[in-house]
Amino acid sequence: MSKDGPMNAGPESQPWWRYGHVWLIIAGPVIVVIAGFVTLWLALSRPDPVLAEDYYQRGLDINKTLKNADSGMTPAMKGRNHAATPAQDQPR
Repeated sequence: MSKDGPMNAGPESQPWWRYGHVWLIIAGPVIVVIAGFVTLWLALSRPDPVLAEDYYQRGLDINKTLKNADSGMTPAMKGRNHAATPAQDQPR
């Protein structure tokens, strides 16, 4: 048969990099690898801060100051809760 026969009537085959679907398939893993390197760079360039030696005592002190701040608001909180209670649930 000659080269112009019905067997060779289709388009000529192109190299793999000329097909758009190939790049679509390759793009996913490449993006994930790049994101992994960006995450690694962020982790290495910004280390976690070191805790203070007395971090537990500082937390206890903060809790004490917060407890004292709420005691001054007790009447206001009771009034707000009473106003927000539906009429059928209020004590008689």
